[in-house]
Amino acid sequence: MGNRILTLILVGAVAAGIGISILSQQARDPFLQGLTMQQGEILKAQQRIERKLGTGPTDKAMPSGIAGSAQLQALEQRIATLEAQLKNIQEDNIAPQLPSGPPPEDFTTVHDIPVTHTPIIGDKNAPVTIVEFVDFQCPFCANFYGPMVEAVEAVDGKANYMIKNYPLSFHPQARPAAKAAFAAGEQGKYAEMTKVLLENHTNLSEETFKKLAKEIGLNVNRFWKDYQGKDTQWEQYIQDDIDLGNKVGVQGTPTFYINGRKTNARDTESWKREINAALEE
Repeated sequence: MGNRILTLILVGAVAAGIGISILSQQARDPFLQGLTMQQGEILKAQQRIERKLGTGPTDKAMPSGIAGSAQLQALEQRIATLEAQLKNIQEDNIAPQLPSGPPPEDFTTVHDIPVTHTPIIGDKNAPVTIVEFVDFQCPFCANFYGPMVEAVEAVDGKANYMIKNYPLSFHPQARPAAKAAFAAGEQGKYAEMTKVLLENHTNLSEETFKKLAKEIGLNVNRFWKDYQGKDTQWEQYIQDDIDLGNKVGVQGTPTFYINGRKTNARDTESWKREINAALEE
């Protein structure tokens, strides 16, 4: 009986240690501070058992016979149950700390994507509008822009498209390139500048912007004056596009929307099917 009592005391001490450790961790761990009511009740039960173990009878005063044995077994069972429950609490509160990936893509919601400052390329009255969120240094934007434009041109004025800017932090020339496109738009050459910027996405710089402005027939002096002099305006346009992208679920570039709904079309034939489906709607 003495050995069993000693074992019980040791088990109780371990349980008490676990309880104290968890309570201490809860005080500083934001995840553990969010324990459920059920988990809180388990910790209260732990405290009650600790108090009972601390004030319980010694081996000399422990009841003997069947009644004493039953009481001891019941207490041991409660401690074992409590240890299992405490282990579950620890596991439940470790799980939320594991890193999680981005939310799944949403291809069903129709988002409101206003035109605002963005030039519409193509027939402004077309029933289908494609929006592309672009980073001008992004190689994928360069690869998938062409097929989308080909599909728009192939449907005889039934679709148009808009470019929204979503420069990524690791592409330092993406934001200046967006400003160059806006500056070209002051002379009615936004679409042309967009095309050549993406074609030269690996070699973007201010010298490249001037060179491309000349190639597409801009007044280079005026272009440069607009590029530099309207910087605050261009910055606001870009930030507005970024905020919009965050709102409608952009997770990277390029991200395309057709009449407000995200699409994974990436080649000319897929774009044609998407446009026709939108026309049927």
